[in-house]
Amino acid sequence: MPSPTSALQRTLWVATTNRGKTREFKQLLAKRWIIRDLHAFRRLPEIRETGKTFLANAKIKALAMSGRLPEKLILADDSGLVVPALGGRPGVRSARFSGPKATNEKNRFKLLTLMRLKQGSARKAYFQAVLVLARNGRVIGSKSGRIWGRITTEERGIGGFGYDPIFQPRGFSKTFGELPSTIKKRISHRAQACHKIQHLLSRA
Repeated sequence: MPSPTSALQRTLWVATTNRGKTREFKQLLAKRWIIRDLHAFRRLPEIRETGKTFLANAKIKALAMSGRLPEKLILADDSGLVVPALGGRPGVRSARFSGPKATNEKNRFKLLTLMRLKQGSARKAYFQAVLVLARNGRVIGSKSGRIWGRITTEERGIGGFGYDPIFQPRGFSKTFGELPSTIKKRISHRAQACHKIQHLLSRA
């Protein structure tokens, strides 16, 4: 028999096939929402992320998926790592930084290679996340989150995903790859954005 809490939960469709992102959204929102992602749909066409900003790409994904999945509440995320000393790279190309066949490992290796001669403040970086909520091809609203830190000189830790093992958040001696998920869930860029978007979700 379902609990009163589960009976009140609604389904929120996250416009991603990135299992790492889905896992984080479940950690951040599962108390009130049943989180589903695009792995539930085998024949949806690929969405081309042609925007020049995180917000633009998040809107592209949110509108595309909400148009194809009528009446479903869609949450789209676009996020990445920004290194000012590299002109903002990887930025919106964070997931594809090392090329068409990019992997997390290749992306981290490329970034560490580009950063090998950078020292001090030149190693500053931040994670940015932008969330867009949509239904029936219409944007309901958007929120963002950001966390500053630095790029380490080598990979540390096996937790998280993406660039987590080489990003050390400000105020901590460990990388996102080393910190427990309970801390990342509290301070991360995605956690900040999820906190801000709660009021939009409650009214959707």
